[in-house]
Amino acid sequence: MNTYQIKLVKDTFALVAKIPAETVGELFYNRLFEIAPEVSPMFSKTSMPEQSRKLISMLSYVVGKLDKLESIIDEVAKLAQRHIKYGVEPKHYEPVGAALLWTLEKGLGTNWNEEVKEAWTLCYVTLSGAMIAACEEVEA
Repeated sequence: MNTYQIKLVKDTFALVAKIPAETVGELFYNRLFEIAPEVSPMFSKTSMPEQSRKLISMLSYVVGKLDKLESIIDEVAKLAQRHIKYGVEPKHYEPVGAALLWTLEKGLGTNWNEEVKEAWTLCYVTLSGAMIAACEEVEA
């Protein structure tokens, strides 16, 4: 990601962060369960409001560190390894990314455009790639 793309992600996330976490989470998880219903049972042990707050908290942390990406890659890898215990597989990252981009588009409204979509897509692909690689290391 270049500096401008990082700024776009940070600036647009600041707008999303003003929306209640439960609202963002409801959009995200409803969309995720619509396109990948098989992942729904993975979230049965945590209430959706709590899960929504965790989602926004993690996004906030990661977005805040995007300009120091190398400093969080290990943490992102550890997060992925923890997710294996919940049944997360590499194939699940694609629908999660699709649900995230859809949620951002809905939440940002007129602030969503091709440039923002490209920046967020690159951000997600970079981070999910690190997570998938960490999962594959565990399996190997």
